[in-house]
Amino acid sequence: MAEVTKEQVLETLKTIRAPDLEQSIVELGMVSDIFISDGKVYFSITVPADKATALEPTRLAAEQAVKTIPGATGALVTLTADKKAGTSEPKPTRSPAPHAHPHAHAPQPSAPQTRGAKIGVPGIGAIIAVASGKGGVGKSTTAVNLALAFLANGLRVGILDADIYGPSMPRLLKISGRPRQIENRIIVPMENYGLKVMSMGFLVEEETAMIWRGPMVQSALMQMLREVAWGELDVLVVDMPPGTGDAQLTMAQQVPLAGAVIVSTPQDLALIDARKGLNMFRKVEVPVLGIVENMSYFIAPDTGARYDIFGHGGARLEAERIGVPFLGEVPLTINIRETSDAGTPVVVSDPDGVIAGVYRDIATKVWAQVKEKPQRAAPNIVFE
Repeated sequence: MAEVTKEQVLETLKTIRAPDLEQSIVELGMVSDIFISDGKVYFSITVPADKATALEPTRLAAEQAVKTIPGATGALVTLTADKKAGTSEPKPTRSPAPHAHPHAHAPQPSAPQTRGAKIGVPGIGAIIAVASGKGGVGKSTTAVNLALAFLANGLRVGILDADIYGPSMPRLLKISGRPRQIENRIIVPMENYGLKVMSMGFLVEEETAMIWRGPMVQSALMQMLREVAWGELDVLVVDMPPGTGDAQLTMAQQVPLAGAVIVSTPQDLALIDARKGLNMFRKVEVPVLGIVENMSYFIAPDTGARYDIFGHGGARLEAERIGVPFLGEVPLTINIRETSDAGTPVVVSDPDGVIAGVYRDIATKVWAQVKEKPQRAAPNIVFE
């Protein structure tokens, strides 16, 4: 079968015109960079934000037209809002990259976008981000055990692995295989231990290097959040990537987060980075639900003796200093490491143990705050 080319796609799209426009979407510069993998075509169409709904038929027509090209095995087309004051026509600029794909190397999109109000996800009561200012502090292990602790406390729970470059959930939850897709491009989440899960790790091979720029990451995140059949959940835990980059800003800007949990270790350097993450959430008006001190102290497996190998109590003092709740101390134990590596998190492998109790207590404190705090109106953030 002949391979479809970008040139063929562009020629086909020259037949697509939006209502009330004299030229095609290609001639008006509305089509983003086109990405093709395994015969499937990905691109987005930049439209004025106030006309996004009216131009949905144009998106659908473009998608259907591309599918008829010889060699095309499918097409995935999205609308990208370009909101400019006083602008009635799309600006001829390249828009963010389209939906995520397993073997994608990112095109080179540009043109910063203005986002509108945050839109919730139907069926999900609260979305909680678990974040850290740096890597290596055990954020993903904390996120998965916190999600399982919510579950143990009687809530309906899902977890979204938002770390596009280093997804952890497939291994932490011992899930393999690919999620299935149902009508309207909706993906059915994977599941284990009663937890609904979505991760880029289900869509790519573990060794695959994700060479994607920010807009493509943003698009993938929104697809994994909004085009997944989560069902009815009390809480969705989002395991954020470390730092304060595109993924964090995308979630904070476009998703009505009920709050963020910051994970840190006790030492000063980790706390400095945790402070950056905390300040980022505050700037975008996302409530900080508190700080967890992970690897708070080490318990020797042979003697049970306690050692403060990273110092101790730094996160508690930092929480008091900046006026946010301190959620708890999670010790560094061999059991947490072994159960994480084995894909049997400690909350499910040793539910009656001391460590599982610590996570359940943290979950109780977090949920109490979520129920007390009203959802805040979304700030209108513009990236220039």
